[in-house]
Amino acid sequence: MPKRGNNSKIRRFAAHRGPALTFDDVLLVPKYSDVRTRRDVDTHARLTTKIELGIPIVSANMDVVTEASMAIAMARCGGIGIIHRFITAEEEAREIEKVKRSESLMIENPLTLGPDSKISDAKKVLDEYGIGGIVIIGEGRKLLGMLTTRDIMLQDNPATKVREVMTPRKRLVTAPPNVSLNDAYKLLKDNKVEKLPLVDKSDRLTGLITSSDLLKRIQFPNASKDKKGRLLVGAAIGVKGDYMDRAKKLVDAGADVLVVDIAHGHSSNAIDALKAVKKAWDVQVIVGNVATPEGTRDLMKAGADAVKIGVGSGSICVTRIVTGFGVPQLTAIMESAIVAEDYGVPIIADGGIRTPGDIVKALAAGASTVMIGGLLAGTDESPGPVVLKNGRKYKLTRGMASLTATLDRRRSEGAADAIREKEVVEGVLEGRTPEGVEGLADYKGKTEEVVRDLIGGVRSGMSYCGVRSLKDLQKNAEFIRITSAGFKESMPHDIHQM
Repeated sequence: MPKRGNNSKIRRFAAHRGPALTFDDVLLVPKYSDVRTRRDVDTHARLTTKIELGIPIVSANMDVVTEASMAIAMARCGGIGIIHRFITAEEEAREIEKVKRSESLMIENPLTLGPDSKISDAKKVLDEYGIGGIVIIGEGRKLLGMLTTRDIMLQDNPATKVREVMTPRKRLVTAPPNVSLNDAYKLLKDNKVEKLPLVDKSDRLTGLITSSDLLKRIQFPNASKDKKGRLLVGAAIGVKGDYMDRAKKLVDAGADVLVVDIAHGHSSNAIDALKAVKKAWDVQVIVGNVATPEGTRDLMKAGADAVKIGVGSGSICVTRIVTGFGVPQLTAIMESAIVAEDYGVPIIADGGIRTPGDIVKALAAGASTVMIGGLLAGTDESPGPVVLKNGRKYKLTRGMASLTATLDRRRSEGAADAIREKEVVEGVLEGRTPEGVEGLADYKGKTEEVVRDLIGGVRSGMSYCGVRSLKDLQKNAEFIRITSAGFKESMPHDIHQM
């Protein structure tokens, strides 16, 4: 019989603490509750060591999930979106700018044009940033007028100069830079205007307040915002090539948090990138993904402000099948949460979330927030068109390690030239086996509605545990393992569903 040395397979298996579990392997045990209504529970959660969200949900940095539209929708719901990195650095920075310009207490640097600009130039800016007006300035930022979509709606000559159709300065309602929000609201209301340029004593433009921004404060009272009243947004970077240049552009554009995005986060590449970014800028940095307490510890020791947990658990990820590596998600969260508590750093459960109940289980297991992709891939705000198949609506989705995503990524890194096309395809096929798949996600409508349903489930789950905060949920939650029969019992059964 062979000796059982330190490196024997027998020893490695014997050292394991028991079967690793995922969400469908357990249920949470109901507890006595004095929570009379779901409105009594508080869903605020820490995203990082310094950033707090109104709800514990983050949209994934996938190119089929999060660009500016999704990030705006998520922030208005109280969460946050992470812009994916599978576009050029300049394009990613523009997505950040779109989010930051979408609403604010006061727009400090409003978009401007000169009076001799063409209407075609103005339309391009209006369309790119999704705004309704541009301030027209002259030399020394002197206010000259305002151009809105209404001014150019019926203009059919793209070469017409802005000065010919803009609302001139003498007809504009303005306010001083230190105007209060209440006074600004009154000026907009009494004068029935939508935009209020702020000018100093020399009539130089210093900012802009819009009626839509004030209305959004009322419509989305729990939105995630920075100190200037702008929506929170994150952005992903890689660990190779020009990632530092990309990080600089994203920070300059206003990103509130950067995500060092790498499939195997417990690596020297991830740690080196984390340290470099933290040394260069005072910005919150999330790193991932890892699936072990050792990986969580090493990233937190290196300075991570949050760590993403999950390897191979995503709905369109096949890493575990292709490589044989991974840890079932619930066990990965639980074991990593023990380390996270020692360091006081939040962890993000990334992957495996299919239902509101899975979110509750992930949070109860120790995650501060959850990152979701598949549940949001079919919404209006996710990138890409709606497609019709067999009379049903879908949106395209894919894993970021899928073949098509890898090809697109290589092309965006400078290989789009037709001469190199064959080289790129062969390089991907020969050099890396895809670890993701492509498919169709059911069309689900507005992100706001999907998130509302998810958070409704979280609130109900907290009431079943008798707690009013996510912190107390983690303290009081009790898991119980179930059999396959128990899981079957949990699902609808013995009826024909309509």
